[in-house]
Amino acid sequence: MRISKSKLLATVAMGALLAPASLHSAVANDDVYADFPVTVKGYSGDKRNSVSYSGQIARHVLHDSLKKLAGKGVGKPDDALKSKLLTYFESGDAGREIVAPAAKGAFAVLQSSVDEISKGPNLAGKTYKGTITGMPNGMTGVELVKFWIDKASAADNGVDEANGYNYPQLISKFIMGAVSYHQAVDNYLDENLEADNKPNDKPYKDGAQYTGKEHSWDEAFGYFGAPAHSLTLTPAQVYAIAKQKDDALAAADYNKDGKVDLKTEMTFGPAYYAASFDKSTAGKDNETKYLHSIVQAFLDGRKVITSAKGEKLTDDQRVKLKEHAASIRKNWENVLAEASYKYAGSVYNDMEKLKTILEANGDTAKVYGDYVKHWGELKGFTLALQTGKENLGETATMINRLIGFGPLLLNQSQVIDLDSKGNYLRDQGLGWGEYMLHMAKLQKLLVDKFGIKAKSNTISGDISALAKSLGASAGAEND
Repeated sequence: MRISKSKLLATVAMGALLAPASLHSAVANDDVYADFPVTVKGYSGDKRNSVSYSGQIARHVLHDSLKKLAGKGVGKPDDALKSKLLTYFESGDAGREIVAPAAKGAFAVLQSSVDEISKGPNLAGKTYKGTITGMPNGMTGVELVKFWIDKASAADNGVDEANGYNYPQLISKFIMGAVSYHQAVDNYLDENLEADNKPNDKPYKDGAQYTGKEHSWDEAFGYFGAPAHSLTLTPAQVYAIAKQKDDALAAADYNKDGKVDLKTEMTFGPAYYAASFDKSTAGKDNETKYLHSIVQAFLDGRKVITSAKGEKLTDDQRVKLKEHAASIRKNWENVLAEASYKYAGSVYNDMEKLKTILEANGDTAKVYGDYVKHWGELKGFTLALQTGKENLGETATMINRLIGFGPLLLNQSQVIDLDSKGNYLRDQGLGWGEYMLHMAKLQKLLVDKFGIKAKSNTISGDISALAKSLGASAGAEND
């Protein structure tokens, strides 16, 4: 079998990235985000590869571990669990085990501790510091996650059915935006691209083998959470890697050592959702290419920086770099909008099922659990969408009003505020049909404002027809 030159170079380059530093070949390639040469002027160390984003991968692991631990509550306050959750959120302590993603069946994982990836990272220090207007009390992003951690540690399996909150989902989906998306698009791909910020003719820090621009760009790529060899895979394969299926090992294990290196071979949250929409629309009229568009833009941008050979970027090079950054930002924003759209549809479908069950005096337990889970995913993603570079302004206000501070409960009450002790305050909410209509309005808003294409779980029918069928008002709001 004939092997193409580009594929051979890609294989060599990835092997070099994963090998000891002395074996690095310092050869970049067209397919894999790996092994770009050291261009720092006067560098005297032994590194031959300038790519480094291990801190970002460690934060994905902290996120995955935090999500899993947040579901361990037993229905009463647990100080030990709360302390452990905070260890994964705000501390940089050594010795933290990787709770997730861990080995699963044939899907072997190389690392078992966070320290094996990067020493000392945390999530809190990188979490959005602005005010979260979509939840009560005007908390910052950090304060909101800590508030949810406190609640999760006392909730049965992390779920508060009485108020309608699934904390593992709220924490997870919000952090995907408030850490990964926010840091990438509103920091590394924004102010760090300016000429005098993190310049390319100086190391990122003393003794580093990468320049300011190289490392800023690499860290943004790390926050996306895609395997370095994503362009050699289909979206379905990248999606399957995140699911850790036995048959996904071959696709993940690029260097063929029998284990998945979390630093370079694993799929994490943002890339997983991008791949999920691309997979579901492949070959259709509404086909999306979020995953490969984002990874290609990262790779092309890195080539622009490397081509400067350790000198300041020219104006033309920075213009090209900003074009790639704009493409990444828009596609990533759309992934979050697509996820919000999908879960608005899920909430609507769950409410439709619950309506039928209630009318028949049936058991609502399972579907209600799905409803609370899907609402948590919806709320987390819509809050995540509001932590990017652009102020969404009126759009954010409309999104938050349509969803509210909590889901509409079976007794048609809804959380409207917190008291001085952090307890939820509820009041009578909208009618069941009115809240279902809000989900349809939310989907329309997301299409109108972001131009999304995948549109999973579309609620059928126009607003006026839905309002009539649901016995709701087309102009109702959730103030």
